[in-house]
Amino acid sequence: MSLAANSAVSAGKIAVVIPCYKVTRHIEAVVASIGPEVDRIYCVDDCCPEGSGDFIAERIVDDRVTVLRHEQNQGVGGAVMTGYKRAATDGAEVIVKIDGDGQMDASLLPLFVAPILRGEADYTKGNRFWDLTHIRQMPPLRRIGNLGLSFMAKASSGYWDLFDPTNGYTAISASVAARLPTQLISHRYFFETDVLFRLNVMRAVVVDVPMDARYGDEVSNLKIGQVLGEFAAKHVRNLGKRLVYNYFLRDLPIASFELLAAISLLGFGLTFGGYHWWQSGHSGEGAPLGTVMIATVAVVSGLQFLLAFLNFDIGNMPKRPLHPGLKPLKFGSGRQDRPADSQEQERGF
Repeated sequence: MSLAANSAVSAGKIAVVIPCYKVTRHIEAVVASIGPEVDRIYCVDDCCPEGSGDFIAERIVDDRVTVLRHEQNQGVGGAVMTGYKRAATDGAEVIVKIDGDGQMDASLLPLFVAPILRGEADYTKGNRFWDLTHIRQMPPLRRIGNLGLSFMAKASSGYWDLFDPTNGYTAISASVAARLPTQLISHRYFFETDVLFRLNVMRAVVVDVPMDARYGDEVSNLKIGQVLGEFAAKHVRNLGKRLVYNYFLRDLPIASFELLAAISLLGFGLTFGGYHWWQSGHSGEGAPLGTVMIATVAVVSGLQFLLAFLNFDIGNMPKRPLHPGLKPLKFGSGRQDRPADSQEQERGF
């Protein structure tokens, strides 16, 4: 652990939120591993069938621990939002989310918190893919699923330099968390990726923190086959929202016209070319050279405009942290104050 990270952490009030659902086998060790740099620990019993809340209250003796309870299961996102709200109300400056299944090394917590306290980031998240020698520890199916989800998340969130979007080891500035539109964010397994999309709309700076993958005897409640279609649909939805909001409602840069040109030319070229290809197949006659050239030129030109747009979009990622200029705000209002270079938060999107 670097001296700079430790000194930065000692300067802020840190809270940890732990969603608790079927984690009674690991939760004692997880809480015990959290260092003295943390002021408060919020364990959220998300209507756990194992009675996590009662288990923690009876077995864990730590003055920092507060048990929060849901009468109905709200999913990991709902549990995290409950913890965020309480931590912000109690005066936390940075809120760290750690899972209760023992996969996350609590000794890394200062590395997640330090960039936020130094004013270099608004949100940090773990990245288990930074060291290729450790990726082998990750189950093959989860490895493949994360690779696919990472690419979709880059496009839908707009954070092209991030990886491992479903990583649940995160930290967020409490002032930024207070502006998240909690009523619009997915409360289930899409939570982490949906938060990234909302942060991009806010123009928040997000930073990856390298970490190693750790897998033991924990049992994941996430089934890749069951959520793949749902995740793909939600990524497409968020991509559409982000493009419309950032490139047509908030601003109208040259990239907006490049995107329109790419969609128009690709749509025309593929439709026109596909129709004549189908017609030639049924008639047995080759399409005229002019017809082929029209479709080819339209598709190639569309691809060039699309690449130009992607180049702009990749360079358009938020670069200046948002939270140093934010004023205190009641949690969950979703309203955005205007610091020096921030722009207005989306409403009802």
